[in-house]
Amino acid sequence: MSILINSINMKTTWLSSTEALALLPVRPQTLYANVSRGRIRTRPDARDPRRSLYHRADVERLAEQARGRRSSARVAANAIHWGEPVLSSSVSSVSQGVLRYRGQDATALADAATLEDIAALLWQCPVVSLDAPAMRTPRAIGASADPASPLATALHLLARRVATDPPSSRRASTVLQAEAAGLVGALATSLIGQPGRGPLHERLAQAWGKPRSADLLRRALVLLADHELNVSTFAVRVTISSGASLAAGLLSGLAALTGPLHGGAGARVLALARDARRMGAEAALQEWLTHDRPLSAFGHPLYPQGDPRCAALLAQLREPPVFAQLRLAGERLVGEPPNIDFALAALTQAHGLPPQAPLLIFALARSVGWVAHALEQQAAGTLIRPRASGA
Repeated sequence: MSILINSINMKTTWLSSTEALALLPVRPQTLYANVSRGRIRTRPDARDPRRSLYHRADVERLAEQARGRRSSARVAANAIHWGEPVLSSSVSSVSQGVLRYRGQDATALADAATLEDIAALLWQCPVVSLDAPAMRTPRAIGASADPASPLATALHLLARRVATDPPSSRRASTVLQAEAAGLVGALATSLIGQPGRGPLHERLAQAWGKPRSADLLRRALVLLADHELNVSTFAVRVTISSGASLAAGLLSGLAALTGPLHGGAGARVLALARDARRMGAEAALQEWLTHDRPLSAFGHPLYPQGDPRCAALLAQLREPPVFAQLRLAGERLVGEPPNIDFALAALTQAHGLPPQAPLLIFALARSVGWVAHALEQQAAGTLIRPRASGA
């Protein structure tokens, strides 16, 4: 059964160079250039490691662009859907499989930096403190909200700040940076569930009663601080482009992050791990594939050779047996290495963190990147307003 699934996946997903060049009528050098620019994912051919296989969806997307050369509507649609950059930004970039924060390798920074250090780098401040004073939790967040939920508390905090904070437009960067530090500090207190001082990774470890997880939490927070124009970051920039407050931008980002295809992916990886413990890793993966359920744990369009954030975190982690089994079975059946969502779920399992830990870690870390993009967008002073193409 596994051989059949693997052969089907290889046939439908990966192409030889001859097949890729037949779909994309260009010279081999152009094909290789598209690979080096991250436009086409590749993997070694299991039958001959000296050869590469090319991701069918990427090749077909570029072929469609070439055939259409090229209406503005098609360019815009392809750009927004894992294509060319749609906004200029110096906050972070992914090139040749390396994530960089303002030109510095994020995985190297994760060896020693704290999230506060990354905030200073991305916000271009000399130093950033994310401490926050004690806050009163509202008695009633809403008819259907759970006051005990850190996520609900954080969303409510930001919504209240939207109603009171001034717009971001026409304000000095130093004023916005100071406001951002207080805002992220307050958001951290909501997500952690208690006030405190000191590095956020230590506060998280203390709040969860897992002091030995502190250094791994630090690494995870650094690795997740920013990631180009992902869904939540783009939402932040669109909101800030209207002149709205920093709180409004972060509220947009946090709302987008909760989606199952974004920050909520870690919960699906934990669900997959539960299935794997019950029926075995390979059987669980086959079950998910059979029912066409998204495998959030594997692959990333920007990292054809594997997500370096995942590798950097797993290298410091004693991988739970079920995750080791899932990783090997997934690479064999799906043909993709694990990603950061897999590593976050493995960290959660290994250290007995709360089930919502992947999303909370993600939100806390990414709030720093959201602020950096908000500051950059506010300085640009332009409104993000794409056009809609006719049906």
